[in-house]
Amino acid sequence: MAASHDFYEILGVSRTASSSEIQRAYRQLAREYHPDVNSDPAAEDRFKEIGEAYEVLSDPDKRRRYDAYGPDFRRVPEDAGVPPRGARARAGARSGAGRTGAARAGGPDEGAWFSTGGADVDLEDLLGGMFGGRRGWGPIPGADQEAAINLSVEDAYRGGPRTITLSGPGGTRSYDVNIPAGVVDGQRIRLAGQGGHGSEGAPAGDLYLAVRLLPDPRFRIDGRDVTTTLPVAAWEAALGASVTVPTPTGDKKLTVPPGTSSGRRLRLRGQGIPNPRGQAGDFYAEVRVMVPRTMSDDERRLFEQLATASNFNPRSAT
Repeated sequence: MAASHDFYEILGVSRTASSSEIQRAYRQLAREYHPDVNSDPAAEDRFKEIGEAYEVLSDPDKRRRYDAYGPDFRRVPEDAGVPPRGARARAGARSGAGRTGAARAGGPDEGAWFSTGGADVDLEDLLGGMFGGRRGWGPIPGADQEAAINLSVEDAYRGGPRTITLSGPGGTRSYDVNIPAGVVDGQRIRLAGQGGHGSEGAPAGDLYLAVRLLPDPRFRIDGRDVTTTLPVAAWEAALGASVTVPTPTGDKKLTVPPGTSSGRRLRLRGQGIPNPRGQAGDFYAEVRVMVPRTMSDDERRLFEQLATASNFNPRSAT
């Protein structure tokens, strides 16, 4: 990321923003610019910028150093310490400017400044921080983090153990996750202590996996209810039939009542997505009456006989 980019501006928060405000801003922007949901060619680069900004500002130690030294804080040796708040404010105000000249001396109200490659730092404040002038921040818990996990409809039904790999600004990590049976789109799975690291022995934050059910050409999901299209022949719809319907847990037998028309929904009660805390959803087979595109002579003759013998008019039927 270029030195002129400000992490606070990238996330759209103030320099005094709390860790929860930073986390909320990151979640909103990450959802908006995630390449899986945003087809804009620039979305991936924007997503990486957002991730880098959050990776720094969600880590208390990195944020202190960034506030003190600006975008080039990684170039400053860690043993240089962190100057007190006055220097941090001045450095933050100048973090986008970058001074390239040699050190200069000012008047009584102006300290000596030196270049860090992107942020001006008051030398007197810096030396005070190095030799006993530092203010203790105390232990700060790690920030909660969030990532998306893609699941099939079958995964949502049965759950079970799974290993997932997530890539982010800090690198790639793998997690062993037990997917609860009956998860639905938008539900979050909590991995305690797997979020951002805390400082000075404070506990780590949590990692939340936001469930995203992948589209499936066979099934439509509405909450915990699942619907599939059931093609039936004209004679099956008219006379009734026992047919096989595919479900996420395997094929099921279903009775098509006589006189069934297209659009009728046949229900398998409780065969939708399970609910660990209550009643499962229902599974629906939506009937679509089909006729052959090409017919044999015998088939055509039988349909002609039916047309002659029947008084049924579908356009006036109630």
